[in-house]
Amino acid sequence: MEQSFRWFGPNDVVPLHALRHAGASGVVTSLHDIPYGEVWSVDAIKQRQAIIAADPSMGLRWNVVESLPIHERVKIGEGDLSKIYDNYRASMKNLAACGVRVICYNFMPVIDWMRTELHHPLPGGRTALRFNAHEFAAFDVYMLKRPGAEADHAPDVLRKGKEWFDRSSESDRGTLLANIMAGLPGAFDRYDIDGLRKVLARYKDMSREGLRARLKEWIDAVMPLADELGMVFAMHPDDPPRPLLGLPRIMSSGEDYRWLIEAHDSPANGACFCSGSLGAGAANDLVPIARSIAHRINFVHLRNVKKDPDGSFMEADHLDGDNDMVGLVETMMVEQKRRKDAGDPHWRLPMRPDHGHELLDDVGKGAFPGYSAIGRLKGLAELRGVMVALNQTKGLPM
Repeated sequence: MEQSFRWFGPNDVVPLHALRHAGASGVVTSLHDIPYGEVWSVDAIKQRQAIIAADPSMGLRWNVVESLPIHERVKIGEGDLSKIYDNYRASMKNLAACGVRVICYNFMPVIDWMRTELHHPLPGGRTALRFNAHEFAAFDVYMLKRPGAEADHAPDVLRKGKEWFDRSSESDRGTLLANIMAGLPGAFDRYDIDGLRKVLARYKDMSREGLRARLKEWIDAVMPLADELGMVFAMHPDDPPRPLLGLPRIMSSGEDYRWLIEAHDSPANGACFCSGSLGAGAANDLVPIARSIAHRINFVHLRNVKKDPDGSFMEADHLDGDNDMVGLVETMMVEQKRRKDAGDPHWRLPMRPDHGHELLDDVGKGAFPGYSAIGRLKGLAELRGVMVALNQTKGLPM
């Protein structure tokens, strides 16, 4: 697999040379400063490529866009969307003209990912991302005061959530709000409680079937052009794979991915297989899911989680969690061999170690949550060891 690292651009506290130190050659990035719905110009794309390639000795290249965001109005089906679609297709053409062919995206309403702790303490002073079901219930029911929220949380979780809320300080509640807002799409937008209520109200009465219909409209609007340009899309799963804040989620299981593939039967319409996101769902058996959709996996995120019975989970070390990471890596490498044997010039799957613990000198540096350098370097090194072992023992191409 093409070993890659996510980079948030010139404002990232992780410098580009750290990616090369970690052994990555692919750079997964986005133009975060361009507002949603606006065109990514050729000049803007080339400027980012020039930064990435400024030191030729590092051999870095922009291999995946993560992401070319989908405007919230598209997910809602709000108003005349023709200009938004035209601009999106124009950005696709400009990316293709610059040689960037893989686009990762998601269709999660309002919030892209959800954690209640961004610095959960671990032995020795390192930290991890964590989702505590009772803290999320406390936020949903007692801070946001969403109508009907109680029905979405188990009784024991609600009880623990009420206990947390009753003993929490204003500072505790402010930290929880900030942690939840960290999962908003884009680089810098954040809501207060009233602002979040307003954006949630725009999705009033939105059903799972309704959101699927909006996704199908988007697929029909962009995938024919992707076919024409030779681009591929990789849809990221819901994180976590369950409804949140009364919002439906439509990419949480193998069945959801099979629906996606059937919605437009083309290699352009594929999956970003994120083992951490899917692995947070207790019903998801990852290796069989990966095998069933392997022919349409266009991008891979590899990370691990440890789950609790109440729905809580923590991001674990890459090879130390509930997910069968060796089995997943082997599945991806078997698929690579199939593509290589079939003569596919793009047989190598782009992959990145998704998130890492904050440890050693990275503690307190202010990296984007989950994206400190050393934790991901460690994860990539572990995953590379699995790949080398499978290459040497089973002859699977790396």
